[in-house]
Amino acid sequence: MQPDAIDRVIKNAINVMESSKYQMFEIAEASRFEKESLIRELEEIKYETSVTIELVDKLEKDYKRSRIRLTEVSRDFNKYREEDIKIAYEAAIAFQLQLTIAREKENNLKTRRNDLQMRTKNVDKQVERAETIVSQMNVVLEYLSGDLNQVTRILESAKNRQLLGLKIILAQEEERKRIAREIHDGMAQTLANVVLRTEIAQRMLVKDDIPAVKEELVDLKGQVRGGLEEVRKIIFNLRPMALDDLGIVPTLRKYVQDFEEKYRIRTQFNLVGKQTRIPSGLEIAIFRLVQEALSNVIKHAKATFLSVELTLEPDQVQIYVVDNGIGFDVPQTEQRIAKGNNFGLLGMRERVELLEGTMVLESEKDSGTKITMLIPIGSGAENKEENQNGQHGES
Repeated sequence: MQPDAIDRVIKNAINVMESSKYQMFEIAEASRFEKESLIRELEEIKYETSVTIELVDKLEKDYKRSRIRLTEVSRDFNKYREEDIKIAYEAAIAFQLQLTIAREKENNLKTRRNDLQMRTKNVDKQVERAETIVSQMNVVLEYLSGDLNQVTRILESAKNRQLLGLKIILAQEEERKRIAREIHDGMAQTLANVVLRTEIAQRMLVKDDIPAVKEELVDLKGQVRGGLEEVRKIIFNLRPMALDDLGIVPTLRKYVQDFEEKYRIRTQFNLVGKQTRIPSGLEIAIFRLVQEALSNVIKHAKATFLSVELTLEPDQVQIYVVDNGIGFDVPQTEQRIAKGNNFGLLGMRERVELLEGTMVLESEKDSGTKITMLIPIGSGAENKEENQNGQHGES
């Protein structure tokens, strides 16, 4: 009966966590909607503040001119009548009153604007905290829902990898979080802004301000194009369609070019050997290895130049990634990899070993880094890698 009792406890824990996860998700969604509402209100307040500041500037000039006018008519009694003095005085008083009211409105709008900006930041932090908790719950749920017998066999056969499964789940959750954030900060914000600008265009149409409407539509067109480009980048990062259509060489060449444009690091791609297609699983594995290597350069190397060289031979593929960055102590890094403390390089090495290949690190302080990866073709490992990639993509 003990296994059944344990199973019931685990199932109850899973049910409670599932319920809590969806509650946290609803909190995150509510906070996200509140943030979008605050952003719209903030944009309106900013616009109104700008208009009011312009009005204050105009009234200050008008008030100054009215004061000068009042001084002139008050000084020259021979030229101006008492009625002229009265008109000038009343005009000065009227401008002074309007200016006082406009300044008060400006101060109130600025206070409201600062309050909205602070509330937006707080809501943003609340959304981030909720997303983090949901991500952590997903990790625990996936771990609890897994095959415990399989986990036990893995632990018995490879004790030094006992945390690898959990780290892979964490990496998957981090990747999901990164993609969600990319969509939220990119395309979602663009769409929210498009909705806001459409509302502004509608108001301008009501006012029959056709030139301003045309200007808004041109701006909207540019924002939609930018959003489309963001979506294409996200799709490319998930699975480059060019990889299936054109193969690894054109895909890597394009990726390296985009990398250079995005990060302003001089980048070079070289192909040694004849451009040819290799098994699909091996192509995606090579792309992910290069992607991770270049990501490590951005995170740690502080490099100004890097080179990616792909050598295609009948029986193996060789990948060389070289940078001129700050370098590192290889023995210390190898120790951290062995302990599982450097997941980027650990993941690369695990992937290469899965493909029955080898990975060598060469680096010295202030002398750059060279990563060499040799992967055999036709070993059957690439099919195993392709299957795992497919499973990860569905998870």
